[in-house]
Amino acid sequence: MTQTLTVALGDRSYPIHIGCGVIDRADLLLPHLKQKKVLVVSNTTVAPLYLDRLRSTLEHGGISVMSVILPDGEQYKDWKTLNLIFDALLGAHCERSTTLVALGGGVVGDMGGFAAACYQRGMPFIQIPTTLLSQVDSSVGGKTAINHPLGKNMIGAFYQPRLVLADISTLDTLPDRELRAGLAEVIKYGLIRDPDFFSWLEANIDAVLARDKGALAYAVHRSCANKAEVVAADERETGERALLNLGHTFGHAIETGLGYGVWLHGEAVAAGTLIAAELSRRLGWLAADSVLQIERLFVRAGLPVHGARLGAARYLELMRHDKKVQEGRLRLVLLQRIGAAVVSEEADEAMITAAIEARCT
Repeated sequence: MTQTLTVALGDRSYPIHIGCGVIDRADLLLPHLKQKKVLVVSNTTVAPLYLDRLRSTLEHGGISVMSVILPDGEQYKDWKTLNLIFDALLGAHCERSTTLVALGGGVVGDMGGFAAACYQRGMPFIQIPTTLLSQVDSSVGGKTAINHPLGKNMIGAFYQPRLVLADISTLDTLPDRELRAGLAEVIKYGLIRDPDFFSWLEANIDAVLARDKGALAYAVHRSCANKAEVVAADERETGERALLNLGHTFGHAIETGLGYGVWLHGEAVAAGTLIAAELSRRLGWLAADSVLQIERLFVRAGLPVHGARLGAARYLELMRHDKKVQEGRLRLVLLQRIGAAVVSEEADEAMITAAIEARCT
Protein backbone atom coordinates (compact mmCIF):
# COMPACT_ATOMS: atom_id res chain seq x y z
CA MET A 1 0.00 0.00 0.00
CA THR A 2 1.31 3.43 -0.96
CA GLN A 3 0.75 6.41 1.31
CA THR A 4 1.05 9.96 0.02
CA LEU A 5 1.83 13.20 1.84
CA THR A 6 2.15 16.69 0.42
CA VAL A 7 4.71 19.35 1.28
CA ALA A 8 2.48 22.41 0.94
CA LEU A 9 4.51 25.22 -0.65
CA GLY A 10 1.96 26.81 -2.97
CA ASP A 11 2.86 26.35 -6.63
CA ARG A 12 6.04 24.50 -5.54
CA SER A 13 4.16 21.89 -3.51
CA TYR A 14 5.18 18.29 -4.09
CA PRO A 15 4.13 14.78 -3.07
CA ILE A 16 5.98 12.24 -0.92
CA HIS A 17 4.98 8.69 -1.88
CA ILE A 18 5.84 6.06 0.74
CA GLY A 19 5.51 2.32 0.19
CA CYS A 20 7.12 -0.89 -0.98
CA GLY A 21 7.93 -0.97 -4.68
CA VAL A 22 7.28 2.69 -5.49
CA ILE A 23 10.60 2.78 -7.36
CA ASP A 24 8.87 0.57 -9.96
CA ARG A 25 5.87 2.89 -10.36
CA ALA A 26 6.21 4.75 -13.65
CA ASP A 27 2.81 6.34 -13.01
CA LEU A 28 4.31 8.15 -10.01
CA LEU A 29 7.44 9.30 -11.82
CA LEU A 30 6.49 10.21 -15.38
CA PRO A 31 4.03 13.06 -14.63
CA HIS A 32 6.91 14.97 -12.98
CA LEU A 33 9.32 14.84 -15.94
CA LYS A 34 9.42 17.93 -18.14
CA GLN A 35 11.24 16.15 -20.98
CA LYS A 36 12.02 12.55 -21.91
CA LYS A 37 15.57 12.70 -20.59
CA VAL A 38 16.93 12.30 -17.05
CA LEU A 39 20.30 12.11 -15.34
CA VAL A 40 20.36 9.73 -12.38
CA VAL A 41 22.94 10.52 -9.70
CA SER A 42 23.80 7.55 -7.48
CA ASN A 43 26.85 6.04 -5.78
CA THR A 44 28.98 2.93 -5.92
CA THR A 45 26.94 1.20 -3.21
CA VAL A 46 23.37 1.98 -4.29
CA ALA A 47 23.74 1.91 -8.08
CA PRO A 48 24.45 -1.85 -8.32
CA LEU A 49 21.35 -2.52 -6.22
CA TYR A 50 18.72 -0.21 -7.66
CA LEU A 51 19.87 1.69 -10.74
CA ASP A 52 18.78 -1.01 -13.21
CA ARG A 53 15.32 -1.16 -11.60
CA LEU A 54 14.91 2.59 -11.87
CA ARG A 55 16.29 2.62 -15.43
CA SER A 56 13.79 -0.07 -16.44
CA THR A 57 10.90 1.87 -14.91
CA LEU A 58 11.87 5.03 -16.78
CA GLU A 59 12.79 3.42 -20.11
CA HIS A 60 9.47 1.57 -20.24
CA GLY A 61 7.92 5.02 -20.05
CA GLY A 62 9.96 6.20 -23.03
CA ILE A 63 12.54 8.12 -20.99
CA SER A 64 16.22 8.30 -21.98
CA VAL A 65 18.32 7.58 -18.88
CA MET A 66 21.90 8.71 -18.25
CA SER A 67 23.73 8.19 -14.99
CA VAL A 68 26.71 9.35 -12.96
CA ILE A 69 28.05 7.17 -10.16
CA LEU A 70 29.77 8.94 -7.25
CA PRO A 71 32.12 7.43 -4.67
CA ASP A 72 30.26 6.52 -1.47
CA GLY A 73 30.87 8.33 1.80
CA GLU A 74 30.48 11.61 3.66
CA GLN A 75 34.14 12.40 2.94
CA TYR A 76 33.23 12.79 -0.75
CA LYS A 77 30.56 15.42 -0.14
CA ASP A 78 32.77 18.16 -1.55
CA TRP A 79 33.42 20.40 -4.56
CA LYS A 80 35.59 17.85 -6.35
CA THR A 81 32.90 15.17 -6.31
CA LEU A 82 30.17 17.70 -7.07
CA ASN A 83 31.98 18.54 -10.29
CA LEU A 84 31.51 14.95 -11.46
CA ILE A 85 27.79 15.73 -11.68
CA PHE A 86 28.38 18.94 -13.61
CA ASP A 87 30.77 17.10 -15.95
CA ALA A 88 28.04 14.55 -16.70
CA LEU A 89 25.36 17.20 -17.22
CA LEU A 90 27.51 19.24 -19.57
CA GLY A 91 28.94 16.22 -21.36
CA ALA A 92 25.42 14.98 -22.15
CA HIS A 93 24.28 18.46 -23.25
CA CYS A 94 21.54 18.43 -20.62
CA GLU A 95 19.12 21.34 -20.79
CA ARG A 96 17.49 23.32 -18.03
CA SER A 97 14.36 21.18 -18.43
CA THR A 98 16.23 17.88 -18.02
CA THR A 99 15.41 16.25 -14.68
CA LEU A 100 18.10 15.17 -12.22
CA VAL A 101 17.12 12.15 -10.12
CA ALA A 102 19.00 11.52 -6.86
CA LEU A 103 19.03 7.79 -6.07
CA GLY A 104 20.75 7.09 -2.76
CA GLY A 105 21.18 8.30 0.78
CA GLY A 106 21.63 11.72 2.27
CA VAL A 107 24.96 12.49 0.61
CA VAL A 108 23.65 11.67 -2.87
CA GLY A 109 20.45 13.62 -2.23
CA ASP A 110 22.27 16.66 -0.90
CA MET A 111 24.79 16.73 -3.73
CA GLY A 112 22.24 15.97 -6.43
CA GLY A 113 19.95 18.69 -5.14
CA PHE A 114 22.75 21.24 -4.91
CA ALA A 115 23.89 20.42 -8.45
CA ALA A 116 20.30 20.79 -9.67
CA ALA A 117 19.99 24.17 -7.94
CA CYS A 118 23.18 25.40 -9.65
CA TYR A 119 23.06 23.89 -13.14
CA GLN A 120 21.82 26.54 -15.58
CA ARG A 121 20.52 28.31 -12.44
CA GLY A 122 18.04 25.59 -11.63
CA MET A 123 16.83 22.31 -13.15
CA PRO A 124 14.05 20.04 -11.82
CA PHE A 125 15.07 17.20 -9.56
CA ILE A 126 13.50 14.19 -7.87
CA GLN A 127 14.55 12.50 -4.66
CA ILE A 128 14.52 8.69 -4.39
CA PRO A 129 16.05 8.12 -0.94
CA THR A 130 17.32 4.63 -0.13
CA THR A 131 18.38 4.96 3.53
CA LEU A 132 16.19 5.45 6.57
CA LEU A 133 17.87 8.74 7.40
CA SER A 134 17.30 10.16 3.93
CA GLN A 135 13.71 8.89 3.77
CA VAL A 136 12.68 10.50 7.05
CA ASP A 137 14.76 13.67 6.87
CA SER A 138 17.23 14.81 4.24
CA SER A 139 15.11 14.10 1.12
CA VAL A 140 12.26 16.29 2.37
CA GLY A 141 12.43 20.04 2.67
CA GLY A 142 14.88 21.22 0.03
CA LYS A 143 18.07 21.60 2.06
CA THR A 144 21.03 20.83 -0.22
CA ALA A 145 24.71 21.32 0.54
CA ILE A 146 28.28 20.14 0.50
CA ASN A 147 30.77 20.14 3.37
CA HIS A 148 33.79 22.35 4.01
CA PRO A 149 36.78 21.38 6.17
CA LEU A 150 35.68 24.04 8.68
CA GLY A 151 32.02 23.06 8.83
CA LYS A 152 29.38 20.61 7.68
CA ASN A 153 26.74 21.68 5.14
CA MET A 154 28.01 25.25 5.08
CA ILE A 155 27.84 25.66 1.27
CA GLY A 156 24.47 24.97 -0.32
CA ALA A 157 21.01 26.16 -1.28
CA PHE A 158 17.36 25.75 -0.40
CA TYR A 159 15.99 23.96 -3.47
CA GLN A 160 12.85 21.84 -3.36
CA PRO A 161 12.42 18.57 -5.29
CA ARG A 162 9.44 17.96 -7.57
CA LEU A 163 8.78 14.56 -5.99
CA VAL A 164 10.02 12.25 -3.23
CA LEU A 165 9.70 8.46 -3.62
CA ALA A 166 10.47 6.65 -0.36
CA ASP A 167 10.60 2.95 -1.19
CA ILE A 168 10.51 0.99 2.07
CA SER A 169 11.79 -2.14 0.29
CA THR A 170 15.18 -0.47 -0.31
CA LEU A 171 15.76 -0.62 3.44
CA ASP A 172 16.11 -4.41 3.12
CA THR A 173 19.67 -3.92 1.85
CA LEU A 174 20.60 -1.20 4.34
CA PRO A 175 23.40 -2.22 6.74
CA ASP A 176 22.33 -2.41 10.39
CA ARG A 177 24.59 0.48 11.34
CA GLU A 178 22.94 2.73 8.73
CA LEU A 179 19.46 1.69 9.88
CA ARG A 180 20.30 2.58 13.48
CA ALA A 181 21.79 5.90 12.39
CA GLY A 182 18.54 6.79 10.65
CA LEU A 183 16.64 6.21 13.87
CA ALA A 184 18.35 9.23 15.44
CA GLU A 185 16.38 11.49 13.10
CA VAL A 186 13.18 9.50 13.68
CA ILE A 187 13.45 9.86 17.46
CA LYS A 188 14.15 13.57 16.97
CA TYR A 189 10.61 14.22 15.73
CA GLY A 190 9.15 12.72 18.88
CA LEU A 191 11.45 14.82 21.05
CA ILE A 192 10.84 18.18 19.41
CA ARG A 193 7.10 18.12 18.67
CA ASP A 194 5.39 14.71 18.77
CA PRO A 195 5.38 13.09 22.22
CA ASP A 196 2.85 10.44 21.14
CA PHE A 197 5.29 9.34 18.43
CA PHE A 198 8.06 9.17 21.03
CA SER A 199 5.85 6.84 23.09
CA TRP A 200 5.11 4.76 19.98
CA LEU A 201 8.83 4.42 19.36
CA GLU A 202 9.41 3.26 22.93
CA ALA A 203 6.84 0.52 22.34
CA ASN A 204 7.90 -0.40 18.78
CA ILE A 205 11.64 0.22 18.47
CA ASP A 206 12.37 -3.52 18.39
CA ALA A 207 9.97 -4.04 15.47
CA VAL A 208 11.60 -1.19 13.56
CA LEU A 209 15.06 -2.65 14.17
CA ALA A 210 13.77 -6.05 13.01
CA ARG A 211 12.73 -4.30 9.75
CA ASP A 212 9.05 -5.05 10.15
CA LYS A 213 7.58 -3.43 7.04
CA GLY A 214 4.51 -2.07 8.82
CA ALA A 215 6.58 -0.52 11.61
CA LEU A 216 9.08 0.97 9.16
CA ALA A 217 6.33 2.41 6.97
CA TYR A 218 4.63 3.98 9.99
CA ALA A 219 7.90 5.47 11.26
CA VAL A 220 8.75 6.93 7.84
CA HIS A 221 5.22 8.28 7.30
CA ARG A 222 4.97 9.86 10.76
CA SER A 223 8.43 11.40 10.44
CA CYS A 224 7.71 12.82 6.98
CA ALA A 225 4.36 14.17 8.15
CA ASN A 226 6.10 16.06 10.94
CA LYS A 227 8.77 17.42 8.65
CA ALA A 228 6.30 18.38 5.92
CA GLU A 229 4.30 20.45 8.42
CA VAL A 230 7.41 22.25 9.67
CA VAL A 231 8.77 22.94 6.18
CA ALA A 232 5.40 24.25 4.96
CA ALA A 233 5.32 26.69 7.89
CA ASP A 234 8.98 27.79 7.69
CA GLU A 235 10.69 26.79 4.46
CA ARG A 236 13.87 28.83 4.92
CA GLU A 237 14.46 28.20 8.61
CA THR A 238 13.69 31.62 10.01
CA GLY A 239 11.78 30.17 12.96
CA GLU A 240 10.25 26.78 13.74
CA ARG A 241 12.30 24.80 11.21
CA ALA A 242 15.44 25.40 13.28
CA LEU A 243 13.98 22.98 15.84
CA LEU A 244 14.68 20.15 13.39
CA ASN A 245 18.35 20.67 14.26
CA LEU A 246 18.08 19.20 17.76
CA GLY A 247 21.44 17.60 18.50
CA HIS A 248 22.91 18.77 15.20
CA THR A 249 25.09 21.62 16.45
CA PHE A 250 26.96 19.27 18.77
CA GLY A 251 26.73 16.43 16.23
CA HIS A 252 28.19 18.45 13.39
CA ALA A 253 31.11 19.36 15.67
CA ILE A 254 31.74 15.65 16.19
CA GLU A 255 31.62 14.92 12.46
CA THR A 256 33.89 17.81 11.55
CA GLY A 257 36.26 17.31 14.49
CA LEU A 258 36.79 13.59 13.89
CA GLY A 259 36.82 13.87 10.08
CA TYR A 260 33.81 13.33 7.84
CA GLY A 261 32.73 9.72 7.69
CA VAL A 262 34.33 8.48 10.93
CA TRP A 263 30.95 8.69 12.69
CA LEU A 264 27.76 8.44 10.68
CA HIS A 265 25.59 11.56 10.77
CA GLY A 266 22.87 9.87 12.80
CA GLU A 267 25.39 8.58 15.33
CA ALA A 268 26.73 12.09 15.86
CA VAL A 269 23.20 13.51 16.12
CA ALA A 270 22.31 10.91 18.76
CA ALA A 271 25.28 11.84 20.94
CA GLY A 272 24.60 15.53 20.28
CA THR A 273 20.98 15.12 21.35
CA LEU A 274 22.08 13.74 24.71
CA ILE A 275 24.41 16.72 25.19
CA ALA A 276 21.47 19.01 24.40
CA ALA A 277 19.28 17.07 26.85
CA GLU A 278 21.93 17.38 29.56
CA LEU A 279 22.20 21.12 28.93
CA SER A 280 18.41 21.40 29.08
CA ARG A 281 18.49 19.67 32.46
CA ARG A 282 21.13 22.07 33.75
CA LEU A 283 18.93 24.99 32.73
CA GLY A 284 16.16 23.54 34.88
CA TRP A 285 13.87 22.71 31.96
CA LEU A 286 14.15 18.97 31.41
CA ALA A 287 13.68 16.58 34.31
CA ALA A 288 16.54 14.20 35.10
CA ASP A 289 14.13 11.27 34.61
CA SER A 290 13.38 12.54 31.10
CA VAL A 291 17.09 12.62 30.26
CA LEU A 292 17.34 8.99 31.34
CA GLN A 293 14.21 8.12 29.34
CA ILE A 294 15.73 9.63 26.20
CA GLU A 295 19.03 7.88 26.83
CA ARG A 296 17.31 4.51 27.23
CA LEU A 297 15.60 4.82 23.85
CA PHE A 298 18.83 5.74 22.08
CA VAL A 299 20.62 2.82 23.77
CA ARG A 300 17.86 0.44 22.63
CA ALA A 301 18.27 1.84 19.12
CA GLY A 302 21.97 0.94 19.28
CA LEU A 303 23.15 4.54 19.08
CA PRO A 304 25.94 6.32 21.00
CA VAL A 305 24.85 8.38 23.97
CA HIS A 306 28.27 9.88 24.73
CA GLY A 307 30.06 12.27 22.40
CA ALA A 308 33.55 12.06 20.96
CA ARG A 309 36.38 13.19 23.23
CA LEU A 310 37.34 16.30 21.34
CA GLY A 311 37.57 18.51 24.41
CA ALA A 312 35.04 21.21 25.23
CA ALA A 313 37.21 23.98 23.74
CA ARG A 314 37.32 22.19 20.38
CA TYR A 315 33.55 21.61 20.44
CA LEU A 316 32.96 25.31 21.05
CA GLU A 317 35.38 26.31 18.31
CA LEU A 318 33.61 24.11 15.78
CA MET A 319 30.14 25.08 16.97
CA ARG A 320 30.85 28.74 16.24
CA HIS A 321 30.63 27.82 12.54
CA ASP A 322 27.05 26.63 13.05
CA LYS A 323 24.40 28.16 10.78
CA LYS A 324 22.29 29.16 13.79
CA VAL A 325 24.98 31.54 15.07
CA GLN A 326 23.63 35.11 14.90
CA GLU A 327 25.80 38.17 15.48
CA GLY A 328 28.36 35.90 17.08
CA ARG A 329 25.88 34.40 19.55
CA LEU A 330 25.48 30.63 19.68
CA ARG A 331 21.84 29.56 19.52
CA LEU A 332 21.05 25.97 20.48
CA VAL A 333 17.99 23.76 20.11
CA LEU A 334 17.10 22.57 23.61
CA LEU A 335 14.26 20.64 25.22
CA GLN A 336 11.69 22.02 27.63
CA ARG A 337 10.20 18.53 27.89
CA ILE A 338 9.81 15.47 25.69
CA GLY A 339 7.74 16.76 22.79
CA ALA A 340 8.61 20.44 23.15
CA ALA A 341 11.81 22.11 21.90
CA VAL A 342 12.99 25.71 21.74
CA VAL A 343 15.86 27.65 20.15
CA SER A 344 17.67 29.34 23.00
CA GLU A 345 20.64 31.58 23.78
CA GLU A 346 20.21 31.21 27.54
CA ALA A 347 23.06 28.78 28.18
CA ASP A 348 26.38 30.51 28.76
CA GLU A 349 29.73 29.09 27.71
CA ALA A 350 30.47 27.66 31.16
CA MET A 351 27.18 25.76 31.23
CA ILE A 352 27.67 24.46 27.68
CA THR A 353 31.20 23.35 28.62
CA ALA A 354 29.88 21.51 31.67
CA ALA A 355 27.24 19.69 29.60
CA ILE A 356 29.81 18.66 26.99
CA GLU A 357 32.21 17.40 29.64
CA ALA A 358 29.43 15.44 31.36
CA ARG A 359 28.43 13.61 28.14
CA CYS A 360 31.81 13.20 26.45
CA THR A 361 33.79 11.15 28.94
